[in-house]
Amino acid sequence: MRYYRRLVKLNAVKTLKHLLDNNKTWSEKVRQDRPTFFADLAQQQLPEYVWIGCSDSRVSASNIVGLMPGEVFVHRNIANLVIHTDMNCLSVLQFAVEVLQVKHIIVCGHYGCGGVNAALENKRHGLIDNWLRHIQDVANLYENVLAKIEDETDKLNKLCELNVIEQVLNVGETTIVQDAWERGQVLRVHGWIYDLTDGIIRDLNIHIESQSEVKTLRREFLLSGNVSES
Repeated sequence: MRYYRRLVKLNAVKTLKHLLDNNKTWSEKVRQDRPTFFADLAQQQLPEYVWIGCSDSRVSASNIVGLMPGEVFVHRNIANLVIHTDMNCLSVLQFAVEVLQVKHIIVCGHYGCGGVNAALENKRHGLIDNWLRHIQDVANLYENVLAKIEDETDKLNKLCELNVIEQVLNVGETTIVQDAWERGQVLRVHGWIYDLTDGIIRDLNIHIESQSEVKTLRREFLLSGNVSES
């Protein structure tokens, strides 16, 4: 009997039963609050937002902005990068912009990002070094700004902000977004950063909705590197 109980317990762990139970509880609560929610959601998704964020488990897109399933289309990777050869990210953008007709693209980084920190270290980390190279390029681009910051934590967090800015500009430079603007589609790109210490998102006050704004802002940030929060 003891062996049987142990076997049942091991099988529960293998199948992650506690997570499946959590899902049932969540589903029941949603149906109590909004009886037709899942039936409506199954028919069509109509999100207004695309979220490009970090894969960090502490930064869950829907949760931290209080949205329900179906309200935000999400792409996540290490350090919330938008790379012009990343077919995964670009495919998400294309589907969201051209099919779902989203109105807002949000690039959201977070302070204390492990990927950004790893990029600052003069160490080998393996395969991921090839991915982190893009963040190191951002650090090189704003070397004059980062060199003025003595505190290592402040320097890391500044690079987290600058990385968000660069990725917002990268989004605006994709053919997907530029073609949408050319068609007259209403589409705005935003740069945010999340603070793990208080759960608050800071708006980095970088918003673009035209090709001309992309060029203007890139010049401004390269000259100053300043980020103002609201």
